[in-house]
Amino acid sequence: MSAPMNPGVVQAAAAFVLWGLYPLFFLWLAAVPPLDVVLHRSLWSLAFLVVVLSARRQWQWLVPLLRQPRQLLVYGTSALLIAANWLLYVHAVQSGQVLQASLGYFINPLVNVSLGVLVLQERLRRTQWAAVALAALGVAWLTWTAGTAPWLALSLALLFGAYALVRKTAQLGALEGLAAETLLLMPIVVPVLLWRSWPDGGAFLHNGTLISVLLLLSGPLTALPLWLFAAAARRLPLASIGLMQYISPTLQFVLAVWVFHESFDSTRLLGFAAIWFALVLYSVDAWRGR
Repeated sequence: MSAPMNPGVVQAAAAFVLWGLYPLFFLWLAAVPPLDVVLHRSLWSLAFLVVVLSARRQWQWLVPLLRQPRQLLVYGTSALLIAANWLLYVHAVQSGQVLQASLGYFINPLVNVSLGVLVLQERLRRTQWAAVALAALGVAWLTWTAGTAPWLALSLALLFGAYALVRKTAQLGALEGLAAETLLLMPIVVPVLLWRSWPDGGAFLHNGTLISVLLLLSGPLTALPLWLFAAAARRLPLASIGLMQYISPTLQFVLAVWVFHESFDSTRLLGFAAIWFALVLYSVDAWRGR
C-alpha cells in the first residue's frame, strides 16, 4: 500500500493556487479604485482574523506585543510594506499589467537572496551568484527592448523582499503576525476609508451587491492562503516550499497571456526565459544545499 500524501502538499498547493488566481478576483473589483480595495482588504482581513483567533482562543500574544516597542515598530514597518505591495498589485491587475506582476513574483526569490547579501552579509555560492546575474541580465534585456525598466515588477519584488526581510526579525506566527499588522494599520485605514466614503458612501453597499460581497470576501481571501501556507510550512521541507512557490507567478503568467491577452512577443520571451533559467539554477542549488 502506498504512503498517504503529506497534507502539507495539498495545503501549500491550495495557498499558491489561490494567490495565483488573485488577478481574476481583483479584476472583478475593477470598478473600485485600488486604494479603496486595499483599505477594505485590510479592514475585512482584521475582522476575519478576529473571528478565527477568537474561535481558537489565540490572543495570548497581544498583551506581550503591546509591551515591546521594538516589535511594534517591526510590525508597523512590515504592515506599511505589505500594504504598499497590495496597492501596487491591485493597480497592476486593474491596469492590465498582470504580466509585470507575475514577473515581479518570479524574480522575488532572487531579490530575497540579493537583500540577504546586501543587508545580512550572507554569502552566496557560485550557482546562486550565476542565478542572480542571469536574472539581472533578463531584467536588463526587458528594459533595453521596452525602452524603460519594468518598474512595477521590480517594485513588487523589492517591497515583498523588504517585507520578508523585516518579518525575519518578528516573533509571531503567520496568523498572529498578519493580525498585528492589520491592527496597526487601522489608525490609517479607518479614517481614510471614512473620508473616501464621504459623502456618497463609497464602494461598499453603494456600488451593487456583488461589489459589496467581493469586498467582504477580500478579507478571508487574504488570510486563508496565509493560514494554509503556515500550516504547510510546518509539514514540508523548506526546499519543497521553495519549489512550489512558482505555482503563483506561473498561474498569473498564464492568465496574463491566455486569458487577459496581454502582449507577449518573442522579445519579451527572451527576457522571461533568462529569469526562468535563473530560477531553475537557484532552485536546484537550494534543493541540493538543503
